[in-house]
Amino acid sequence: METGLKYTSKTIVSDANTAIAMGSGDLPVFATPSMMALMENAAMLAVANHLPEGCTTVGGHIESSHVKPSPVGAEVEATAVLTAVDGKKLSFDIEAYCDGALIGKGTHLRFIVDRDKFLSRL
Repeated sequence: METGLKYTSKTIVSDANTAIAMGSGDLPVFATPSMMALMENAAMLAVANHLPEGCTTVGGHIESSHVKPSPVGAEVEATAVLTAVDGKKLSFDIEAYCDGALIGKGTHLRFIVDRDKFLSRL
C-alpha cells in the first residue's frame, strides 16, 4: 500500500448529526463526534480498495481540533490522506471543511485486520 491515498467523505448537517442529537452539546450545530466519524469514514474509504481479500481497517486513535461551527443544512466534507504505512498500522492526516473553511484538523490511526479473526474475538 502506497502513501498518498486520499478520500473525501461528505455529509449534510441535519438534526440527526447535531450536538443536541449526539448528546455532546446543547446547540443545533454539527457535532464533534459526527465530524470525527466523517473523518474516520474518509480514512477507511481511502484504503478500502487496496486491502487484501477478507481484510478491513479499524480505528485505533483519532485526535482532532474542532474550531468552527457548522449550521443545519450546511455541507461538511472530510478528507483523509494516508501518510505512513508500518505493517498493519496506517497513519492519516485528516481535515474537515464547511463552505471552504477549515473546521477541524488532526491525525488518525487505523489497523488492518482480518474480518473473521477480528469478529471471532467478540
